[in-house]
Amino acid sequence: MADYKPLQFHVPEPTGRPGDEPDFTGIEIPAAGSAPRPPIDVDPSEIKELARTMIRVLNTDGVAVGPWAEDIPEDVLMHGLRSMIRTRAFDERMMTLQRQGKTSFYMKCTGEEAIAIAFQQALSKGDMHFPTYRQQGILLAQDYPLVDMINQILSNAKDPLKGRQLPILYSVRDYGFFTVSGNLGTQFVQAVGWAMASAIKGDTNIAAAWIGDGSTAESDFHAALVNASVYQPPVVLNVVNNQWAISSFQGIAGGNSATFAERAHGYGIPALRVDGNDYLAVYAVSRWAIERARRGYGPTLIEWVTYRVAPHSTSDDPSKYRPREESNAWPLGDPILRLKNYLIGRGHWSDERQTQAETEFDEEVRTATKEAESHGTMGSGSSPKEMFECVFKEMPPHLREQRQKMGV
Repeated sequence: MADYKPLQFHVPEPTGRPGDEPDFTGIEIPAAGSAPRPPIDVDPSEIKELARTMIRVLNTDGVAVGPWAEDIPEDVLMHGLRSMIRTRAFDERMMTLQRQGKTSFYMKCTGEEAIAIAFQQALSKGDMHFPTYRQQGILLAQDYPLVDMINQILSNAKDPLKGRQLPILYSVRDYGFFTVSGNLGTQFVQAVGWAMASAIKGDTNIAAAWIGDGSTAESDFHAALVNASVYQPPVVLNVVNNQWAISSFQGIAGGNSATFAERAHGYGIPALRVDGNDYLAVYAVSRWAIERARRGYGPTLIEWVTYRVAPHSTSDDPSKYRPREESNAWPLGDPILRLKNYLIGRGHWSDERQTQAETEFDEEVRTATKEAESHGTMGSGSSPKEMFECVFKEMPPHLREQRQKMGV
């Protein structure tokens, strides 16, 4: 044994820590339009390269190029841009509410808006999302009432979930938004099960599973892929790679060993890797994968490459673990700015209309917030009796006794 050196194990390190210069040279960004577009019935073994490259449509001049450049209706793109602006305005106002002590917790999706919103625009009524806590754009793109969303965040008397969920863990069945779970990863395998049930019933509805790069290290991720591989249900498996989990970079979840999309290859599932800040690419690839699922060709896994600009949550300070200017150096840019410039180039938008939209949504969110606050904020406006109701069909004796002691 004297011939052997002491054993070691490898701990991946990010390219930059606080005080360092941002470094994204390790991210290979192919030219827009260079990725091929296969037919929806393609055999997974024939498109393995699409899990290694990055599907992009908008080039540096803001022009849509290549086989994934669809003739997207103007109203779809306009709704997408306005929904992204609205979502960012909503995030900013909710962050302020938390800083004012009116709610306990909030999580922004700044820089990631295109993914949830463009995907939602490609779905149909009756399809079901199994989201994480950073897909609020799904609801905002469908014009779910802002006041109801804010009531849930404030946990007030009008909270549709009666204070039983952490703020931002929405549940809106009628809008295809399955209850968000704080136990990360559970929703991924649940989506596969829901899609299997849809097929068993003979429906035409598909499921959309959502997970972050960090949570792909959870066993639920792999359980979902096993079942999706075996039973071939109508589900799209979305991995949002925003480079950072709570405070660990994507390499800790194995992102340096292979792309997250490539993990699907071991299960025989087709996989694509996409520029998540390119609205046109997100919409086109979403439509492709959704159509594949609805036509009975089974699951598809998509890795959306993006960047978490904001802190992980209101409890987080990213300056403690990454370079302060890293978000500004992100090479794929801002999804709102990129779609805005594309629409301006096509003569459908302008800087003036952009400013008007930002003002409009700031005012809309401000007004909705004021109305929601009238029903109470954190610690006020709700009754303790709510914790006892709608839990059991018949309340157990020990809970009846506790409720009586509380006098509610």
